[in-house]
Amino acid sequence: MKLPELLAPAGNFEKMQTAIHYGADAVYLGGKKFSLRAHATNFGEEEIAQAVAYAHERGVQVYTTCNIFAHNDDLADLPEYLAALREAKVDGLIISDPGILAVARRVAPEIPIHLSTQANVTNLESVRFWVGQGVKRLNLARELSLAEITQIRQATGAELEIFVHGALCISYSGRCLLSLYLTGRDANQGNCAHPCRYHYRLEEEKRPGQFFPVEEDSRGTYIFNAKDLCLLNRLPELVRGGADSLKIEGRMKSVYYVGAIIRLYRAALDYWKQEGFDGALPETFREELLKIGSRGYTENFFDQPPSTADMLYDGPMISYDYAPVGIVRQAGPEPVIETRNPIVKGDRLEYLGRGLVNTEHTVLSLTSQSGAKLSQANPNSLITLSLDPVPAACEANGLFRKKMAP
Repeated sequence: MKLPELLAPAGNFEKMQTAIHYGADAVYLGGKKFSLRAHATNFGEEEIAQAVAYAHERGVQVYTTCNIFAHNDDLADLPEYLAALREAKVDGLIISDPGILAVARRVAPEIPIHLSTQANVTNLESVRFWVGQGVKRLNLARELSLAEITQIRQATGAELEIFVHGALCISYSGRCLLSLYLTGRDANQGNCAHPCRYHYRLEEEKRPGQFFPVEEDSRGTYIFNAKDLCLLNRLPELVRGGADSLKIEGRMKSVYYVGAIIRLYRAALDYWKQEGFDGALPETFREELLKIGSRGYTENFFDQPPSTADMLYDGPMISYDYAPVGIVRQAGPEPVIETRNPIVKGDRLEYLGRGLVNTEHTVLSLTSQSGAKLSQANPNSLITLSLDPVPAACEANGLFRKKMAP
C-alpha cells in the first residue's frame, strides 16, 4: 500500500527545518496575512519564497494557508498576495472561504486548492460541491468517523487529508466565536485567544465575588478543555482506507514538539510499511509519546462521538518529565547547539535520532562561542558540548532533551 503524505506544521522557518529533518513529506505554513494562526511567527513573502526553495531542494512540498473567513476589507490585498505565492511556487493553497477560493482561481489558477477543515466537509454532497469548484484536496472535518471517511474515499477521486494529531477545539471544525465574545479576538480571523483552555468558575450576577462549587477539584474546572487528538495507533486503518495525507496540528507549538511528533509518526509509518500494517506498535512508541507534552489523548470521533472521558477537566496540561535543551546547529563530535533550557556539567542528555533512535550522553563540558568554559548554559545561547560517549549520528537540526528533576 502507498504511504500517505506526512504533513507537518511550520510556524516559522526553524520549525520547518526541524519537521523536514525528522521526516515530513510536506509542510504547511502561513503568511503574515490571511492565516488562522496570526500569532504564530509566520512568514513574510520573501520568507515564503525562501522556505519553498529550501523545502523543494529536499523533495518536500509547501502548502500555504489562506484560510481566514474574509470580510470585504480583507480582499483588497488578496490578489497581490496570491500573485506572490504563485511566484514563490507554493504547492497548494489552504482555503476555507468561497470568496477567497474564487479570487485564487482567477489570480493563480495553476496553484492547487486544498480545502481547509474550517469548511466543515462532513458528507458526500459537500465533497462533490467543492470538487466542482476546482478543489483538489479536502481536509475533512474532525467530526467524522473512520466509517464516514471510508465512505467518502470510495465515492471520490479527490485527495483526502485527515488530522491525526494535535489540539482540538470545542467547536465544529474549529469555527468558534468564544474568543471573540470574551476577548474581542476573532478566531475566524486568526486571532484566537484560546479561551477553551481558561480556568473557569461560576459566579451569580447578584453575588459578586461569590463563586459556586462547580469545580472538579480546588483549582477549578477547565470545562472546555478537550484532550489532544492522537490517531497514532489507527494509522493502518487510515492507510487502508485511502487517506492521501496525514496532518499534524501545531503551528503555535514549540520546535521540540514539532520535531518529536513528526519523528514519532514518521517512525510509525515506516514501521508499519515494513511489517505490512498488521499488529500493534512496539512499546517504545507509547513510551516516546509520553515524553512529549500534551493534554492527554483522545481518538475523538474516530469510532464514536467523544464523551466526558475525552476532556481534561483538572488542568490545562498533563505533566511530563522531559524538556528540550537544544537544537543542533553544527554537527560533529562536539556539536554546537542553540539552547532552549539550562544545561549544566554532568547533565544526562538524550539525542533524538531519526527513526526513533535515542542515545544518551553525559555533559563533560560546555564552551561558549568566545571559548569560555561555562558552569551552566542558559536558554537562547550557542554553546559547544563535549559529551560522553561522543555522539556518532548527531546531525544539524536534531534535538537534545533531558529528564527534568521531579
